[in-house]
Amino acid sequence: MISLTLLAVSFVSVGGVGACVSSAAYTSKVQRANPASTGQMLTVNGHGVNVLTAGTSGPPVLMIHGASANAREFNWTLAPRLDDDYRVLMADRPGHGYSERFEGAEQLEAQAAQMAGVLDQMAPGEKAVIVGHSFGGAVALRLALDRPDLVQGLVLIAPVTHDWGGGGHAWYNGLAAAPMVGPMFTQLVPTVGPQQVRAGIDGVFDPAPVPEKYFEQSAIGLLFRPPNFRANAQDVRRLEAELAQQSLRYPELKVPITVFSGSQDTVISPKLHVGELKKQVPVDLVILPDEGHMPHHAHGADVAVAIRRLATGGKSR
Repeated sequence: MISLTLLAVSFVSVGGVGACVSSAAYTSKVQRANPASTGQMLTVNGHGVNVLTAGTSGPPVLMIHGASANAREFNWTLAPRLDDDYRVLMADRPGHGYSERFEGAEQLEAQAAQMAGVLDQMAPGEKAVIVGHSFGGAVALRLALDRPDLVQGLVLIAPVTHDWGGGGHAWYNGLAAAPMVGPMFTQLVPTVGPQQVRAGIDGVFDPAPVPEKYFEQSAIGLLFRPPNFRANAQDVRRLEAELAQQSLRYPELKVPITVFSGSQDTVISPKLHVGELKKQVPVDLVILPDEGHMPHHAHGADVAVAIRRLATGGKSR
């Protein structure tokens, strides 16, 4: 890691000005393509939270996106299946999409508090079904632990739930999250990141096919703005330690939980996550044999059925 750090510092020192100009141009372009004006900005605990909405009546459903993503992940996948009968709230996590980053935002407690504030303002006095994908599953679980008064039930999609025993950290996240090197290193990301991710998307969906225009529809390009990339890196680097502590509290959970898990997920190990969660609390587990880490795309109808069931008080299939 030291050698990589020195390499990054040297590279940035040589091309730093050009990288900053390039990243600024990239940021301007990607934000014009995916404007903040499509969402509603709330102030929660003194910090902005961007929320996309769909539907104007019915029970509330709050959707929390995963790492390397933003609220638009749900805007074209799950929200259209629910917006006739539900008020769907899709929030950007701190530092992602257009939500403000702040000190300590990498803590699951802080992220859950921001999501709780969304419900306090947009669905006061109501309980919501909370949907969490991947990293968002960890935040959804924390929300249910810290504010059970807000939660009707949990629908978790390929969730990260437990300390997985180390490993799996990409080298670039280590650099991006580093206190001194990170801000410089992330200026380089817009020049190579988008094309690298486009080439690697297949592995996230595998064995399922990647939906047409997934990159554009989910606004993945927002990730490569330097502050967003750094926030994402800080989140994933901190996550394992956070889950080691949070998972000790899972027996406190009293709400119904449905989990959708792709049996061929190579991004996380279902055995190490939902497998461990099932040992602590009752879980209605839906195993999808031909799916990877993104089952809400091909199986969005099934996920919507589960959301409706919990919203109306059902506890099992």
